[in-house]
Amino acid sequence: MSSETTLDARGLTCPLPILRAKKALKTLADGAVLTVLATDPSSVRDFATFCRQTGNELLETAEDAEGVFRYRIRKVD
Repeated sequence: MSSETTLDARGLTCPLPILRAKKALKTLADGAVLTVLATDPSSVRDFATFCRQTGNELLETAEDAEGVFRYRIRKVD
């Protein structure tokens, strides 16, 4: 069973959510899932690009009614 970790990056503007996600992923085991919460609208494009470039799997991108984006990323080594 893989573990899940949540990173709260709400209120931060890019590239800070990406940089913090990158740092958090380094501490996780292969297959673990990192959920990132962000409020910067440009993070949608940034997280898609980040996952494509790093080889990690973007499992989900969602936005709630309050404008908080949620990204679920599976670490792939």
